[in-house]
Amino acid sequence: MPEKKKTLVLGASDNPSRYSNIAIHRLREKDHPVVAIGRSKTLVSDVPVSDSKISISDIDTVTLYLNPSHQGQYYDYILSLKPRRIIFNPGAENPELYDLAKKEGIDPVNACTLVMLSTNQY
Repeated sequence: MPEKKKTLVLGASDNPSRYSNIAIHRLREKDHPVVAIGRSKTLVSDVPVSDSKISISDIDTVTLYLNPSHQGQYYDYILSLKPRRIIFNPGAENPELYDLAKKEGIDPVNACTLVMLSTNQY
């Protein structure tokens, strides 16, 4: 049985056409536990979306759906979670956070969560 990876979706949206929304659905379809933070409190699939940084533990993966110009306020928060990896989805690539993650022993990955899930590389 594949390992379940607790994932934080940062930049979550309740708009079904947004990739963050699709990712939450696909992660849940594969039974990964999901925590989500977005602009407003809402619900996506069975996942409540918070509009602020929340206290969470045991995060395996942070998957980013935020433009780099909006990521700065989350640097310390993301690094404090000590995830195994950070996935920088297309449009979220950020060399500064990438380097900070590497220095903290976190695996930074420039990839697409949806592609990783569909090819069983997640």
